[in-house]
Amino acid sequence: MVLPEVSAQNQELLRTQHARTLQERKGFAISWDGTNRLGAVLRERRTHLGLTLSQVAERVGCAKSYLSEIETGVRARPPGPELLARLESALGLEAGQLIEIANWEATPESVRRQVTHSRQAAKRLRELLASTQSKHDALDKAFGSGELRRLVESLDPTMPRGMEVVSLPREIPVVNKVAAGYPSEFTDLGYPARVADDYVRVPDLDDADAFGARVVGDSMEPEYREGDVVVFSPKAPVSSGADCFVRLEPDHESTFKRVYFEQDADGRELIRLQPLNNTYPPVVVPRERVAGLYSGVSVVRSLKGR
Repeated sequence: MVLPEVSAQNQELLRTQHARTLQERKGFAISWDGTNRLGAVLRERRTHLGLTLSQVAERVGCAKSYLSEIETGVRARPPGPELLARLESALGLEAGQLIEIANWEATPESVRRQVTHSRQAAKRLRELLASTQSKHDALDKAFGSGELRRLVESLDPTMPRGMEVVSLPREIPVVNKVAAGYPSEFTDLGYPARVADDYVRVPDLDDADAFGARVVGDSMEPEYREGDVVVFSPKAPVSSGADCFVRLEPDHESTFKRVYFEQDADGRELIRLQPLNNTYPPVVVPRERVAGLYSGVSVVRSLKGR
């Protein structure tokens, strides 16, 4: 098959038409934010080009009245993709622009509403991140106010409303070793409160003064082994039968035992420090000798060597 030659005159005409189309597209952008209707976009573009309804209808091969009904919104159902493609060509628009708007209008209202909310949430999140030099500060502030949670719910429609936000595990300082045998001297190594060289992470613990101590000895076996880190919370209530970190006076001794509150024959308060290992005897001390009593709330165990 031999293709006919395109004359120089026709080539020049094609170049002129192409240049005019590019010039028409230049300086015009569809101002569509998801709320403008297809008809409004068509009318804006047509009037920008100085075209009448009749001229456009003739170019795309449809009735002038039909095109008018689309522009005014009388005809709710958008045209088919073939006519939309011809309208894009006739109005000098990029391929697919009108089809995208038509598809959006054909989307169920509930879906469009959720997408709109998600877009607004994403925009607000970008504003939050740009509102300060430190993105962490902005996110912390949004989290504390509850705004971040609402934005996440808007972005993820599958997230149950009222879902509890899980906090990150708290870092607990490990202050020293606590004897799980006979009481031994305890020191926090002179560190300020909440500061240490070693930390463990414990979820679901809301106590800024919580601390951990590494077990030495075997008096609390089999439940606690040497090397375990037991976390103690000053906020946790201490009841009889609890496993506690115990500080004794007058020598600042410490031990890790199960404690029982008792009384002698004269009604004086006593505390029995009970090992779990039956090879060790219990120790009973007067209540006034106990300078500190902190309940164990968690144990961090290394599997190494188990």
